[in-house]
Amino acid sequence: MMPGGRLVALARANPVNAALLELLPALRLNQGFLTAGCLFQEVWNHRAGHKPGWGIRDYDVFYFDDSDLSFEAEDAVIRQVRQATAHLAVEVEVRNQARVHLWYPQRFGPGYPQLRSAQDGIDRYLVACTCIGIELATGALYAPNGLAELEAGTLRPNPLNDRPALFRRKAEAYQARWPYLTIMEG
Repeated sequence: MMPGGRLVALARANPVNAALLELLPALRLNQGFLTAGCLFQEVWNHRAGHKPGWGIRDYDVFYFDDSDLSFEAEDAVIRQVRQATAHLAVEVEVRNQARVHLWYPQRFGPGYPQLRSAQDGIDRYLVACTCIGIELATGALYAPNGLAELEAGTLRPNPLNDRPALFRRKAEAYQARWPYLTIMEG
């Protein structure tokens, strides 16, 4: 099974991830995490022999602030992160996990709970093995489902966000870029 240190090393081999992990802690985002494809896709890139950064469309940053759920408050943080990372010339997508329940049902369907932490957002990715984040303040890896399925390339639905059609689309999109991945439904 892949140790967490190896995943972090693979993620940091991407110079953008390394830069984000150096820059973002200074912004002191509450419960801030670098998360999603910029991390787990580096494991798949390594196995497939692709260069770090290959196929990564954006870099996701989660934080949690339930003191102000307005779009304007989140937008201020988005602008702050954009300013700090503009020189990287990549898309950094910032989301306050305290607000997700306000827009998720309109985009993806009903049944999304109000989250209580940034980790709650990571816990609800559609594909179980992709529930991964690196905490900005400490550099600690957060992987609630472990790393075995990620290393094996096994894409399984996440029971915490049971949306079979969305899962299938996401899994097929991953498999199109990394053909060795295996989709396990049900």
